[in-house]
Amino acid sequence: MSKQFLLQLSNVGLTDPLSKSQLLKEISFNLITGERLVLIGPSGSGKTTLLRLINRLQEPSTGKILFCSQPLEKIPIIDLRQQIVLVPQEPKLLGMSVNEALSYALKLQNISKAEINQRLQKWKSRLSIPNQWLERYESELSLGQRQIIGITRGLIIEPKILLLDEPTSSLDSLKANQIIKLLTNITQYTQTAIVIVSHDLEVVKSFSKYILKLEQGKIK
Repeated sequence: MSKQFLLQLSNVGLTDPLSKSQLLKEISFNLITGERLVLIGPSGSGKTTLLRLINRLQEPSTGKILFCSQPLEKIPIIDLRQQIVLVPQEPKLLGMSVNEALSYALKLQNISKAEINQRLQKWKSRLSIPNQWLERYESELSLGQRQIIGITRGLIIEPKILLLDEPTSSLDSLKANQIIKLLTNITQYTQTAIVIVSHDLEVVKSFSKYILKLEQGKIK
């Protein structure tokens, strides 16, 4: 029986429309449910751009991306972004408190208030978020705290794929290792596939045995 892939990229490429330079070239890989994957590479190698293609913030110039066997462009964008969530390098709360930001992500799913509260409690506990954080605003949080909230906001809607762009880049080694350990531990609670982008292999290598290296827009 053939393996059912959650995400399939086949010969995906992206050309800058102005400079005509190739930002990504012949990218091919597959992802299955619950899998952990690391994309490693230096700054400018195309890692973030690749995440943006998977989340449809940009469109590929060539190749195919399938999600649950459907072409990505055929899936309504609102539905897609409930299933494939991208957490940027510096998450923003957009003027909301932590509690409001987490609740807002769930309200977009049109679920009941009781279910919202249940999910808030569940993921707050799993990610060890202190109660005192919930009423804080962005300016009252450190970058490390914002990254944890961004990860929580991504996981709380229980997507099929969570894309994390450099979740440890601005942290010292101790805090970076804590976040990687946290992410590794939470995979026991969820079937969400997690893709981490990083330039620092030493920090993220414990997260997954599946590591893809990007250089100059190509997988090496």
